[in-house]
Amino acid sequence: MAVDDSNTLYASTPFEGPEKLLEVWFAPSAASVPDALSPKDGRVGLRKIPRHVWEDMLDIVKCKVLSVIEGDQTDAYLLSESSLFVFAHRIILKTCGTTLNLLGLPRILDIARDHASLPYVYQCFYSRKSFMFPERQPDPHREWKDEVAFLDAIFPNGAAYTVGKVNGDHWLLYITPPAIIKGTTPNSSEDPPSTYVESPTASNDSETSLPRDYTIEILMSDLSREAREPFFFSVPPSPIDGVSSETLPSITGQTLSAALGITDIFPSHLTTLDAYAFSPCGYSSNALLKWGETASEVDAGEGYYTIHVTPEEGWSYASFECNVPLSASPVPSAKDIPDLRTLIKRVVDIFQPRRLSLTLFVSNQVNTNAEEDEAEMVIEAAQREFKYALRASRPVSSSSSGSDTSHDGADGHSKGYRRIDKINYEFGGYNLAFASFELR
Repeated sequence: MAVDDSNTLYASTPFEGPEKLLEVWFAPSAASVPDALSPKDGRVGLRKIPRHVWEDMLDIVKCKVLSVIEGDQTDAYLLSESSLFVFAHRIILKTCGTTLNLLGLPRILDIARDHASLPYVYQCFYSRKSFMFPERQPDPHREWKDEVAFLDAIFPNGAAYTVGKVNGDHWLLYITPPAIIKGTTPNSSEDPPSTYVESPTASNDSETSLPRDYTIEILMSDLSREAREPFFFSVPPSPIDGVSSETLPSITGQTLSAALGITDIFPSHLTTLDAYAFSPCGYSSNALLKWGETASEVDAGEGYYTIHVTPEEGWSYASFECNVPLSASPVPSAKDIPDLRTLIKRVVDIFQPRRLSLTLFVSNQVNTNAEEDEAEMVIEAAQREFKYALRASRPVSSSSSGSDTSHDGADGHSKGYRRIDKINYEFGGYNLAFASFELR
């Protein structure tokens, strides 16, 4: 998203759309938190922590809460710069612009310990796409090596990776192995050095029943002019009868979501959507999803997706992230959760990027031969679906103007995408499919 002083499609101040994504697990599952059997007002673990406590942490990060939707298993906070998701056992903090994402981590560790009796970190992930304007980032986010050093000062056995072209679009990942880790804040004189601590929750026996962790990201750059225009407001929306100026951005965001087909990415009867239209430009949304209710798999439950859009020409960007496992085979009905290929098509057709990267991150915690083989098949199937979803010509309205950004072909269709990179990674406990594409 973007908040700017310009009312045109050509803003003068660059905004960094690509987000910093921090995910901290304090237990392997919601059932593993200390108060799992004694909920307070139906909430356990991190979800019983009051909103104002999270807001104090977000002050450090330099963003604020705009709204929140509360689900059965998840609280989804829409932020001035992206999103915060709070589960019983883990937290996801996704922030764009020049936010200080990692500076919120020590406070998150304190909050989990003091308010939820969760003093140990089970696993931590930090990732981001390569920045467009790294020189505009404050420390420690200006350089990847500084971010890694910051995380290494907290976690003893983290590993850092660069996936993709170092001199082009690439994806950066920091990951700690699944175990109980006591995190310490940098330069802390009170806490002992970070150490692994034996715990029954770190055993393989408990992990055999865990649902698979699955996250798909679609990171899109250089959006077509037609795709960008709806996210600008040449005249800020005016308050209407019975609607306050504070709630108008949410109503405008919902209306825009329906008009662009965002509400159709997943079946509406399974989705609770929270959207916000920024003035003069930009858009963010969180959604909570019910899925697998008729299925027998243990993974069934509540998931999320989140979308953030920075529409200015020169640094236009949109991101989509979702943690609902998607089939690599066609689904039988439009009323069902879409398969992976269909989802990619729906998202890409809305934003019409010239360049995009996709990542699929899937857990493989038990590491039996059978599960390792299954995880590898999931990753290879995902790469196949990435390619087939993007290689075909795509309809693009001939109403787009400006040959530099419309992406139109002579017949009103784009030429489809060609794959630039295809990379599969196997980490300790996780498998990754990464691919990057650009218009032909």
